[in-house]
Amino acid sequence: MKLLIIIFALAAAVKTDETLYFKNYHDDIGVPLAAKIKTREESIDFDGSRITGGNGVTLGTHPHFGGLVISLMDGRTSVCGSTLLSNTRAVTAAHCWWHGNVWANQFVVVYASTQLFSGGLRIRTSSVVVHANFNHNNLNNDVAVISFGWISYTNWIEPAFLPINHGYHTFVGTWAWAVGFGATGDNDTINNSQSLNEASLQVIDSSECARIYGTSVVTNSVLCVSGQGRSICNGDDGGPLWIWHINQRLLIGIASFTHERGCQNNYPSGFVRVTSFVSWIQARL
Repeated sequence: MKLLIIIFALAAAVKTDETLYFKNYHDDIGVPLAAKIKTREESIDFDGSRITGGNGVTLGTHPHFGGLVISLMDGRTSVCGSTLLSNTRAVTAAHCWWHGNVWANQFVVVYASTQLFSGGLRIRTSSVVVHANFNHNNLNNDVAVISFGWISYTNWIEPAFLPINHGYHTFVGTWAWAVGFGATGDNDTINNSQSLNEASLQVIDSSECARIYGTSVVTNSVLCVSGQGRSICNGDDGGPLWIWHINQRLLIGIASFTHERGCQNNYPSGFVRVTSFVSWIQARL
């Protein structure tokens, strides 16, 4: 799955010698990609497959997913993803609201649509609570809760559930679903009339991630997935990583980062580990 890229600089293979920096997500990724997605959705000559190792999504397959069309303070438009948790709340990555010196002033949350800029239920909101300890340099505590007016559930709009009783579970080896409106590869390719796509990704031991990105980035509250053959990529930061559990869609991750070398180079990607933030999220539902 190609959903997002957060830019990393890795100076050496030895983690103690690594140098890490982040460019601004909205400037470098979200704004240009939003324009490309909008242009492609308005055209009529789409073809090809949008996800390496993934598939297009049938409406209702991920009814908890909400695309985010982001209005920035300077008037530009960016893009992210989110997960519906209740009739009035959703969760996303903190850097979708604020990264570097760029802030959002409004989200349009898009439900029940395979297009980002048209169709479905579209909800405007500026009510977003970012984790107080969010660090935009290393993306620690990269979580935010979105509030909006009451929406009704349908066959195409349903919540995911928090892993309330899974705090001990690492999910290593588990195959989980990621979904979003992202690009197919490292050149921000958008080439399919159906924007929303999915892929199954395998959770790996976080120590494998830490050897690449360093322990200041891969803390205990980060969950990592393998990038072998498929990956998240630029365009849908904040989107869900979820599993089926007792006939429920269980949210285990929130898309946060991947490697500076791109999403086609078999590097693992990082998600917010939702079990680490259940209490924080619940307090804001």
